[in-house]
Amino acid sequence: MTRSSNTSEPWRVGVLFSRTGFMAVIEETQLRGTLTAIEEINAGGGVNGRPLEPVVYDPGSEASAFGRYAKKLMVEDGVSTIFGCYTSSSRKAVLPVVERLNGLLWYPTLYEGFEFSPNVIYTGATPNQNSVELCRILMERYGTRFYFIGADYIYPRESNRIMRELIRNSGGTVVGESYVRMGASREEFLPVMRDVKRAQPDVIFSTVVGDGTVYLYQAYADLGLDPKVMPIASLTTTEAEIRAMGYDVGEGHITAAPYFQGVGNERNSSFVRDYKKRYGDDEPTNMCLEASYFQVNAFAKTLEQTNSMDTEILRASVMGSEFEAPQGDVAINPIWGHADLWTRIGRANRQGQFDLVYESPSCVLSDPYLLGYGRSLGQKNLELA
Repeated sequence: MTRSSNTSEPWRVGVLFSRTGFMAVIEETQLRGTLTAIEEINAGGGVNGRPLEPVVYDPGSEASAFGRYAKKLMVEDGVSTIFGCYTSSSRKAVLPVVERLNGLLWYPTLYEGFEFSPNVIYTGATPNQNSVELCRILMERYGTRFYFIGADYIYPRESNRIMRELIRNSGGTVVGESYVRMGASREEFLPVMRDVKRAQPDVIFSTVVGDGTVYLYQAYADLGLDPKVMPIASLTTTEAEIRAMGYDVGEGHITAAPYFQGVGNERNSSFVRDYKKRYGDDEPTNMCLEASYFQVNAFAKTLEQTNSMDTEILRASVMGSEFEAPQGDVAINPIWGHADLWTRIGRANRQGQFDLVYESPSCVLSDPYLLGYGRSLGQKNLELA
């Protein structure tokens, strides 16, 4: 929908994150990141003198509901740009809607890669920005025997496929693999953890999401296992899940992410300070919240230039754009519409934050199809100068 420049009516945008259900533990923070950015932009006068107006729905952690609400946003609410989705199953529910109706989904979550859509801007990490370096460090520091635990949907199975290739092609082995249903109870993780204890891997690689993350780490702690010897390593466990499980439960475990609250730059310091002023000193930031925040600012900067919500115009303008995000300088890669992001690996401490184990020298070019990798750890990341 193209708007003329001589109006003061709001720019309407859709927002789809779960405030209820088993994914709310992380999606609630993505909603906060989105609304914080919108409120800050509006407080500064909006975009070209017009405020952003969010139209918000709660899909309740149900993938199909994301698709239904996306259609409602576009058909009934007259929205063409949507910020939303955490799981890959929810993204894939929205994808045919925005492609058929020519909307633009801004997706702020790490995912398994191997996807391209002219109707999506991907601002979360892909495997070359997290899995490759994580695998390298785990094999160097802990050992070559891995056990996979995942939620039973597309993202964990595809991420595990990629991690398995990296491990095997680099001389390691996968000694076990278990999946639990989405929304699994704490009790369902106990037999999985007993099997882990039997298999004695060097590392547990978790692709569990939502409340299941909390239950997995608590089951690990219940069995008295030691993260100094056999840590859980994850792409999805953020400060939000660590807070929910208990800082003592999360301590010592490993996460790969473009962003942690403790990233040391002035942009992040002001971001964290303002977020805590808004939501409370005990509310941590995290990578999914940060991506949700910076993608709204990227959208607003682009909209200021185009003064149009037309999907083709917005997408063409955002391609190749660079932005100052709390994680550092990032860009939207013009080849495939994925963000060039930082690679960081952290170890959770007793304060519920992450101590940096590794940080890339600059943001890493997105490579969602792993074209620059031989599915082993022999090739280093391509980095922006």
